Amino acid sequence: MPSADAPLVRGAAIPTAVAGVAAVAAATVLAGAKGLYGALFALLLVMAFFSFGQIAIDRLTRNNPQMMLAVAMCVYMTQILAVGIVLAFFKGTTLFDTKVFGFAVLGLTAVWTVGVVRAAMKAKIFYVVAQSADESVTAPERQP
Repeated sequence: MPSADAPLVRGAAIPTAVAGVAAVAAATVLAGAKGLYGALFALLLVMAFFSFGQIAIDRLTRNNPQMMLAVAMCVYMTQILAVGIVLAFFKGTTLFDTKVFGFAVLGLTAVWTVGVVRAAMKAKIFYVVAQSADESVTAPERQP
């Protein structure tokens, strides 16, 4: 992963992990073992989907940075759709508390999104690509 994207993932993953641990602890106290499993599955789901999403954005825009916004919006919508499909798939499960799972996914998604935005606002990402020495442009010579 390029150095510009690593701080974005770190800036989102760390707060999401902290919020996830808090969600797992709260779910365990409020809903027991099934709440623990629901919150833990939500944490793993959000961390995996959004980490892979950032990697996908990096790979898809590496050769064409002008497409960053379009690719990011498509990847984000795909992630939200995929989370919705997972929510629908596990709608009637008894493996874990589905309400805890749903609320944890919503909360952790919000934390991840805020973390990425905050990290992007604080990152010092250059938007001008410097030329290498052999590509340097010389000033045109003056005609007498």
